[in-house]
Amino acid sequence: MRDSTVPGPNPERSTLHSVREQGRNAVSRAVPFVSTPDLTLFHPPSVYDFRERSEVFGPISDVIPSSPVFEMYPIGLTSIADYLEGNGYDTRIVNLANQMLMDEDYDPEAEIKHSSANYFGIDLHWLPHCHGAIEIARLVKKHHPDTPVLFGGLSSSYFHDELVEYDCVDYVVRGDSTEEPILRLIETLEQGEKPHDVPNVTWVDDGDVVVNPLECVPTDLDYASLPSYEYVIRSVVKYGSIKKTLPYRRWLDDPMTMLLPCRGCARNCAYCGGSRTAYETAVNRSSPAFRSPERLRQDIDDITAFSKGPIFVINDFRMGGPEFTDEFLDLLEEVDVDNQFIFELFGPADEELFERLDRATADYSLQLSIESHAEDVREHVGKFATSNEELERTLSLALDNGCNQIDLFYMIGLPEQTYDDAVGDVEYSRHLLETLDDDRIAPFTAPLAPFLDPGSPGYENPEEHGYRPLCDTLEEHRERLLAPSWKHILNYETEWLSRDEIVDATYEAGFGMNELKHEFDVIDEDTYVEVKTRLERSLEVIDAVDDVLEGPEDERQERLEQLQEELGGTGEYSICGNDELTWNNDGFRDVFSLGKLGMQILAGSKRSSGADDRRLSRSGERR
Repeated sequence: MRDSTVPGPNPERSTLHSVREQGRNAVSRAVPFVSTPDLTLFHPPSVYDFRERSEVFGPISDVIPSSPVFEMYPIGLTSIADYLEGNGYDTRIVNLANQMLMDEDYDPEAEIKHSSANYFGIDLHWLPHCHGAIEIARLVKKHHPDTPVLFGGLSSSYFHDELVEYDCVDYVVRGDSTEEPILRLIETLEQGEKPHDVPNVTWVDDGDVVVNPLECVPTDLDYASLPSYEYVIRSVVKYGSIKKTLPYRRWLDDPMTMLLPCRGCARNCAYCGGSRTAYETAVNRSSPAFRSPERLRQDIDDITAFSKGPIFVINDFRMGGPEFTDEFLDLLEEVDVDNQFIFELFGPADEELFERLDRATADYSLQLSIESHAEDVREHVGKFATSNEELERTLSLALDNGCNQIDLFYMIGLPEQTYDDAVGDVEYSRHLLETLDDDRIAPFTAPLAPFLDPGSPGYENPEEHGYRPLCDTLEEHRERLLAPSWKHILNYETEWLSRDEIVDATYEAGFGMNELKHEFDVIDEDTYVEVKTRLERSLEVIDAVDDVLEGPEDERQERLEQLQEELGGTGEYSICGNDELTWNNDGFRDVFSLGKLGMQILAGSKRSSGADDRRLSRSGERR
């Protein structure tokens, strides 16, 4: 079971830190660094100047590893970098957002100014990055006016024609699998040619926007490492810095790795930018593409070579069908590793599945986004569209078959969801804890924030799903991110909940969940008090921001700055404890072995993504 206590000083961790530094120093002395990569990939913060602004972000990222700065970069960056390096192009990832968050004196503009890549890439995968992404692009053009700037990611793909209208954006590479299109774009530019024949690219030619066909949509994902932790290890050795490549702020202390069985989704949840509709709209993918069980096994080998921490299996692997599911579960039994596995499920499961998960892993847990206790709401949303009886049977079967922890996630701001439905998730959670009598169940509630995702069914057909959109264009979303509180950042209301009601329901449910988890010993006293205090303070500030906005305009900025100082930080973890979503984590394996592994990878004695026959053909399939 996860440790939900607030950690104190850990002498073993201090010793481990010292050992890590020795290992890094030994590696740095042995390896010549590559100072000028062909491509540098910058990961931007959500709002570029968040350290100087007075926004109250609130509970918009409490149930994910990132802070409201969204410093965790898309895992696709590592597969792009690995693929390019395997084909001869040095590629570096620089997580600007994380470094800005970790070091108040860090100067991102200086970092950009002193970078000397031949091409720069910026991810705009999640829409909350739209402010920071453009501002980073402007800084790149300020200091490197003649260097091409590439954008990519799901939100880039959706807003591609708007993006290229910004004078700081040269190319948008659309799709969810852009490793080959980016490679071909760079190859084409290196030859001094225009990218007329490069698939998936949107660009400007003599003042006209050109939208090349989005035809590189591979259905076989074995051609790349997804994600490529081998690349991360190699880049630390190759470029001499682990800080620039860290996935998110606390990753060195609590390293979680990810296993990605597929890209795309078979489900069509009304609010989700990763739904079937969203993938069809933005990246021309009508059904998920999968990695083979053999490649997933290799991914697990790569992860366990350096990490003893939890492995999060993204998406419900059962979407691959019965044959894929059987092969995948057989694979887990064969690998026989001691890392904990965390699985997502999008619907109910039978006892056979949990029996097999129990046999196949040393330790497993579940993350279930059931979204609502109300069956009609779940039916409309499209996830766990089943009866509460069947849902509870699934929970009981998992707990009876070795499941270590079940995180249940509810969401506020859904179609058909009334105020009573939203706050009623607390009482339903009480019913679950009383009926199942098991403190391995941990309920969480959070708002659908900051945005209803572009491409989702609710965004594309708002009237059908009862949404009221409040902004439409990319620039409107960028401006909304500068609003002074998360309530005013929201890009939607629903027929059943106004923005005020979404906020009120969020905090009422937040208080209720905190009380409930404390009562049933899911969290300890310190966490309970901490969350209660933050909720009270956050609610006061939300009300105070509204008062400021109703007051004289010339006094707003000063009063907002006072409120930000009173709240502290960025308002993160206001509805759950900092460590409630931290899993038991044994961290990294021996650092000197890790350094040796890095040297082997760099020398090419281990496999490289470009060393075999995995490059895509012009049609998007493997050669």
